[in-house]
Amino acid sequence: MQAAVSQHFTTHRLRLRPDRSVGLRASFRCLSQGAVAMYEIGYGVEVAIEPGELPDFYVQVPLAGSGTVAIDGRQLRSPLSMAGPGQRLSMAWSADTLARVVIIRRDAIEQALAARLGEVPSGPPRFESVLADDGATGAWLRGLSGFADWAEAGLLDRSPLGQGHFEQVLVHGLLDAQPHSFSEALADRGVGILPSALRRATAYCAEHAHEPIAVADMAQAARVSPQSLRAGFRTHLQTTPLAHLRRVRLDLAHRDLLAIADGRDTGTVTDVALRWGFTHLGRFSQTYRHCYGVTPSQTLRRSA
Repeated sequence: MQAAVSQHFTTHRLRLRPDRSVGLRASFRCLSQGAVAMYEIGYGVEVAIEPGELPDFYVQVPLAGSGTVAIDGRQLRSPLSMAGPGQRLSMAWSADTLARVVIIRRDAIEQALAARLGEVPSGPPRFESVLADDGATGAWLRGLSGFADWAEAGLLDRSPLGQGHFEQVLVHGLLDAQPHSFSEALADRGVGILPSALRRATAYCAEHAHEPIAVADMAQAARVSPQSLRAGFRTHLQTTPLAHLRRVRLDLAHRDLLAIADGRDTGTVTDVALRWGFTHLGRFSQTYRHCYGVTPSQTLRRSA
């Protein structure tokens, strides 16, 4: 059981109640895997669970039983909670606890944010740990239940496109329903602040930054001519399409260098630069320093 959970979630420590006369009656079901993965888990005995540092976003919805959840050593007032990358989670569950655990990939959240903000975020959002008790969050939780119903009925397997759209609804809905560190920025920017063509173009850049992209590709995704796209970028974003794409890639390179510095990834400055299309290393270092105030090598040495 512990090995199965570690494979799908993350490595963790599991401590059973001292009463050895009660056997482990565990249940573990995978309902869906993808950008939004969903599992149902129960142990049948009192347990204490301590995962390591989280890589993605975890939402916990208690279906039965009772328990407590702590994040970074602080006990929450409700087990209806979420934790994100870099945080440490610990749980104590009663014997009759059955929980639905939803894992949302970090890159799915960041891509959705980039599409809404028009630029790659500086890092993953930090959500409030306890899910809000209001109508918006209630509607989002009902959406999760609908996603589970689709999984149970086999619709997710039969309709990968439908699954992808459902996942996007859940990701964007979470960004709107649950307060987080980018909430004010989203409110200031607004969904309709950019013309729809520019929203499509910036979303395309965020989702395809790892691929070779030309202005013609961005214009096709935006459903406008290249000339109109350039004019839109000048008017509304005070930049050009290719300059915007370079900044998106630079922000992604910055993210990767921070991950290496923190020990969450491995690689060199050259590896990261080439990954995001910066073939002239001197120019990459100069541009990076202009944007972030330090060189790429200094970013790698920040944890030393």
